[in-house]
Amino acid sequence: MLAALLAASAGPAWAQGVIKSLPTGPLVPAQVPALKPWGGGPTPALDLPGLDGAEHRLRDYRGKVVLVNFWATWCADCIKEMPKMIETHRKYAPRGYEVVAVAVQSDNPQQVAQFTQRRHLPFKVALDTTGEVARSFGRVRVTPVSVLIDRHGHIVKRYVGEPDWAELHAQVEKLL
Repeated sequence: MLAALLAASAGPAWAQGVIKSLPTGPLVPAQVPALKPWGGGPTPALDLPGLDGAEHRLRDYRGKVVLVNFWATWCADCIKEMPKMIETHRKYAPRGYEVVAVAVQSDNPQQVAQFTQRRHLPFKVALDTTGEVARSFGRVRVTPVSVLIDRHGHIVKRYVGEPDWAELHAQVEKLL
């Protein structure tokens, strides 16, 4: 399932092209390449236009726990996780939790707007029209990928594919 793959540098085998073809059938963790390792330092900038006309800057969310979700309207796993994303946002938003859903470069902005309206997404939706933000967050190339950021702007956890919602909720509870 392509949506579960992350075509990022995950060590020498992936980077050197040792893996010649993509696996078929259900993926097991050993088959899913990891995100580019986070070397610490500051969280990458997120300065993107939103569907609401506002500019979304990660620094504006300091003091809140933020989930940055890279997604696409054509991504089946993204669509599947959206009800849980909405539920999680509604549960924790009153306590200082925000979701910024970043539509990836390959997505059509009109389709993103239509999806957002049809699904009544209660959180911020931004457009990464150049792909720069996805690159800065560890070369995100496949969706969904979510990055959990604490109140101080530090990356706490990355999720490739749909998160384990119980684990994500436990993380959010600790951070709030």
